[in-house]
Amino acid sequence: MNEIATKIAKELLRIEAIKLRPNEPFKWSSGWNSPIYCDNRLALSFPEVRTFIKNCLVEVINSKFPNAEAIAGVATAGIPQGALVAEALNLPFLYVRPTPKNHGMENLIEGKITPNQRVVLVEDLISTGGSSLKAAEAMLKSNFVIEGMVAIFTYNFEIATQNFNSANIKLETLCDYKTLISCCEKDNIYSKNEIDSLIEWRKNPEIWKN
Repeated sequence: MNEIATKIAKELLRIEAIKLRPNEPFKWSSGWNSPIYCDNRLALSFPEVRTFIKNCLVEVINSKFPNAEAIAGVATAGIPQGALVAEALNLPFLYVRPTPKNHGMENLIEGKITPNQRVVLVEDLISTGGSSLKAAEAMLKSNFVIEGMVAIFTYNFEIATQNFNSANIKLETLCDYKTLISCCEKDNIYSKNEIDSLIEWRKNPEIWKN
């Protein structure tokens, strides 16, 4: 998995799905100042990267969640990744909206609801885990059995670990922030001061200032 994590980190940097700007921070919707912006959806535009990520997610599900009977994508970025994975595994696919649709059937979950079906959720990115676990909660309320969740990237926030542990949901990710920083150090992409700034941000992102 370390080799996979390293390759994914390098590929995401190469296609600029992950942008690092320790000296010109991004502003997250939460209000946090962040030296990193991660948009894994960009990988969908690169067939070789898209296929590699899909195959890695399939391998993780086969290894860690062999009893999966369906795949559910977490809207919105988890939907295309989840659909690719479901197709590769020849499993039913669903997706979970952040809020119910305000017209028609007013669905929160799109797809056939089969009580007691064992589901693996697919996400593209884990920060605090809040929105991801909200999707899992919706699946549980519809009487699905959650085998676990897989994601492309995680920031390694301690709050995310605590949230997933509290929800008793197993999380598997292909790549993480620590691996990303390690790649940047080895390839001399940033100076030591910039790397130190990236490391400090992850410790206290809500109060970090450049």
